[in-house]
Amino acid sequence: MPEETHETPVSDIMSSPVVTVTQETTIAEAAGVLADEHVGSLVVGDDIIEGIITETDIVRAVGDGISLDETTVAEIMTDPVVTIRPHESVQVAGERMGHNGVKKLPVTEDGEPVGIVTTTDLAHFFPRNRIKMASQPERDVEEGEFE
Repeated sequence: MPEETHETPVSDIMSSPVVTVTQETTIAEAAGVLADEHVGSLVVGDDIIEGIITETDIVRAVGDGISLDETTVAEIMTDPVVTIRPHESVQVAGERMGHNGVKKLPVTEDGEPVGIVTTTDLAHFFPRNRIKMASQPERDVEEGEFE
C-alpha cells in the first residue's frame, strides 16, 4: 500500500459541511433534503451526532410501509454512529468502515460533525482500485462474445 495512505488525513478527502437534520424531521422531509442536497446520508444532530440516516434507511422504510409523513428520522436512524477524527488517516477510515460494516463515516471534532467520508471518497482516493475502461472494444466483444 502506498506510504501516502498511512499519512493522508481524512480531512483531505472528506466532504464538508455536513448536511444535518433534527430527530423530529419526518422521513419525507429527510428524503427531500437528500434529493435537494445531492447527498446519500444525513447526520442527525448539529452539535453532537445523535444518529445517521441514509438513502437505504429511507428505502427500507418505504418497503416496510412506514408513514413517511408521520414517522420521524429518530425512529429509523442508526445510533450510535461510528465516527473518525479529521487528523486520522485515510487508511484508518477504510479499516474502520470495513470492521463496522458502514459506508458513511462522519468526521467529528470535539463531538461536533465537521465532515463525512464515504466509500466513494475512498474509491476516488485509491486510484489503484479504480476500474480502467478499455478505449476500444476487444475483437470478440464486437461479435457479442465476452468472458
